[in-house]
Amino acid sequence: MKAMETYQRRYSQIPLFDPTAGKVVVGPPGEGSGNWAGAPSVLYDQGAGKFYLYYRLRRPRGQGRGFACRVAESTDGLHFQDIWEARKEELNTSSLERGCLYQETDGSWRLYLSYVDPADQRWRVDLLEAASPKEFDLSQRHQVLTAAASGVEGVKDPYVIKLGGLYYMFLSYAPSPREADEKTRNDMHATSDVFNTGITTSETGLALSADGRNFRWVGGVLAPGKGWDRFTARITSVLYQPPIFHVFYDGSASVQDNYEEQVGLAISFDLQSFRRVSEDAPLVVSPHASGSVRYLDVIEVSGRLYYYYEFARPDGSHDLRVEVVRRES
Repeated sequence: MKAMETYQRRYSQIPLFDPTAGKVVVGPPGEGSGNWAGAPSVLYDQGAGKFYLYYRLRRPRGQGRGFACRVAESTDGLHFQDIWEARKEELNTSSLERGCLYQETDGSWRLYLSYVDPADQRWRVDLLEAASPKEFDLSQRHQVLTAAASGVEGVKDPYVIKLGGLYYMFLSYAPSPREADEKTRNDMHATSDVFNTGITTSETGLALSADGRNFRWVGGVLAPGKGWDRFTARITSVLYQPPIFHVFYDGSASVQDNYEEQVGLAISFDLQSFRRVSEDAPLVVSPHASGSVRYLDVIEVSGRLYYYYEFARPDGSHDLRVEVVRRES
């Protein structure tokens, strides 16, 4: 699409997608609500001519929760083959969550992985590094951010980009209540997921780093809105169309919609202040079950936008889909 359609006063736009038109990349591990394949993170390695996709598999509570995460590769961005897997037992965790793939300029790879910390039942983020995604080794991971070190009740779902010489990590985080007695503090983490308690909200925080390994917690940058997204505001992907960053985020109205969020869109010039585009309603929804379309990630390859997202099916489960949208010439 033309960056500056000055003759019609349309600037820095991107073509969006129809979630019902997407192709299923990975199906859910079972039928019914709580069975999900999703939380994608995707990159394209131009040298190898391959797409690399991280995704997470989940079953309902009592049946495994986030029990596995995988990395898969593809030559067309549509058909993937698994090349790496981690199981929750390897981390002694109750659940794995979204991770973020990142490739350095020297060709090496990083995976920022979030999971429930067995030490305090709060979400945390670790880093794995390897020469290729199939060589990630959980035993070599090291801590990036914990809830305690950040002064919050949970940090998860990292999304990492590099802007100039600085790494930006956006995270879903749970602010600490201003006043909380001992019972409230215990209740926040009794389920090993503070976000499903309703005691606090789900917001987007920012951490910064000069080397991609040592991050400094900055604080909240995108809080819940006033309408359909008044409980959750979780940044999941950023697409740059100079001079604007198009920022996709998950939103929900209440804790009852936790796990069934819907995608929204905001714009930013600096990635620290945001203006909502989808103020009154989600950007897109599924016609099925909860209507959830969430954890969207998007990359541009050869003039096409590859939208990957988690999509609610008629039986309440979620599959992982992709829709490819051509940019206008």
